[in-house]
Amino acid sequence: MLKPFSMRQVLPLFAVILTLATLAPKPADALVTAFRQAIAEGVAEHDEMSEFYRARAFEPIWTRSEDAERRNALLTALESASNHGLPVSRYDADQLRAAFMDADNPYDRGRAEILASTMFLNYAHDVQSGILDPGEVISEIHRELPRRDPSDLLAGLLSGNPHEFMRALPPMHPEYLRLQREMMRLEQMIADGGWGPTVGGGRLERGDRGSAVVALRDRLIRMGYMGRSATAVFDEEMEAAVQRFQLAHGLEADGVAGPGTLEEINVGPEPRLRLVILGMERQRWLNWEDPDRGDRHVLVNIPDFHAYVVDHEEVSFTTRVVVGATPSDRVTPEFSDTMEHMVINPSWYVPRSIAVNEYLPAILANPSSNGHLQLISGGRPVSREGIDYAAFTPRNFPYDLRQGPGPGNALGRVKFMFPNRHNIYLHDTPSRSLFSRETRAFSHGCVRVHRPLELAYHLLARQESQPQNFFDTILASRRETQVDLVQEIPVHIVYWTAFVTPEGDLNFRRDIYNRDARLWNALEAAGVELRTANS
Repeated sequence: MLKPFSMRQVLPLFAVILTLATLAPKPADALVTAFRQAIAEGVAEHDEMSEFYRARAFEPIWTRSEDAERRNALLTALESASNHGLPVSRYDADQLRAAFMDADNPYDRGRAEILASTMFLNYAHDVQSGILDPGEVISEIHRELPRRDPSDLLAGLLSGNPHEFMRALPPMHPEYLRLQREMMRLEQMIADGGWGPTVGGGRLERGDRGSAVVALRDRLIRMGYMGRSATAVFDEEMEAAVQRFQLAHGLEADGVAGPGTLEEINVGPEPRLRLVILGMERQRWLNWEDPDRGDRHVLVNIPDFHAYVVDHEEVSFTTRVVVGATPSDRVTPEFSDTMEHMVINPSWYVPRSIAVNEYLPAILANPSSNGHLQLISGGRPVSREGIDYAAFTPRNFPYDLRQGPGPGNALGRVKFMFPNRHNIYLHDTPSRSLFSRETRAFSHGCVRVHRPLELAYHLLARQESQPQNFFDTILASRRETQVDLVQEIPVHIVYWTAFVTPEGDLNFRRDIYNRDARLWNALEAAGVELRTANS
């Protein structure tokens, strides 16, 4: 990780060296020597910047007359840093402009040069790949951040138009740009007074009247879910507005403003703005060289309880999912990997933690219990007869547990494999009732799919002329069969509590794993602040 540069590290030594340089008998040579020494010692913890200047024989890139366009590009980018929800105090454009203007001697030019490179690298690091290393904040986030080498950033800046280079640093993905627009809209809304008074009452529905209905009407209008109206009655128009709000917040869209809906309606614009800024940070963690994250990819949004197949930024398939339950050892982690194959009629090899903590106690108490599970040793089934179960504990139990293919298999009829160290995958399930719940966090970490057969047909359509017949024939055989995907598919398991649909609808989801507050606290510690449109 590139650590933020500190001028406390750079300037004191730099000042001593350059002051001595002004007294040397050969000013030009002394300046080069002083510049070299300042880079080597003043940024000792940042070897890449030192290497960059050493490779250029310590020739400046910011402080010559011919560097004016590069200086302007940097200052323009830094002045717009707040438009990306960044910690602007880390790269103060006014401080840098003053340093450039005051650089009328070798010493001050050297200070301005190092300050400019420091601010550039800090800004590029933050806007391109994120302010945080999220895994250091939340251990269940496993992201290989798209950090670019500092030398490559500096070299890239020199290779073409510096304004275009700066504009290309933030994510170009449409979701980032949509969130950025929503950030600015919410800032303006806050500056204009917000969404008005909160709504009282425990439950409001069609036909209701009174001050609570008027407050609900006014708030829905300010939020943009309802057109201008003077009604004091919870009418059909208001019911439709409530439904739109519910859909945008992952709630059951029944048109009734019950306690759960009112709780979400009463959330103010400032907390929503924080979520949008956090959403932009999450997008930066995915800012790889391929801005589309794969021409075809699977996106699983944990708090949204949905999975999507995305083809060229168009959703071609969607399904409800069940994700990991809230105990810390069951939550679904965030990571990306590549789907390589599916298994039709899968066996379920019970994870060790589930086997010894959930099934083993019952087996030890009654060896005939859980008869649908086979004991496995060395990859082979072992008869339950003649085993001295009294000798075993969860620590020394020597067998694995396996459930063979069949209609009651815990993985259902198919599983979708993207081999990873977390042992997480998508799969069918015989427990269908959970998909009707509004909140669907019940699994041990894997992602249960509501429409698994349709997902299989959809993925196979690119390699089979009759994907449903192909799949159903294998399914009818009841034999465990691996089907490799001709085109491997990136899978991104994300945790987006704020996102914007391609149609421009801002959506929020409940923070089921309580990750948002921890991440926002880390952003604030890094210097991120809310601003209003007037600040």
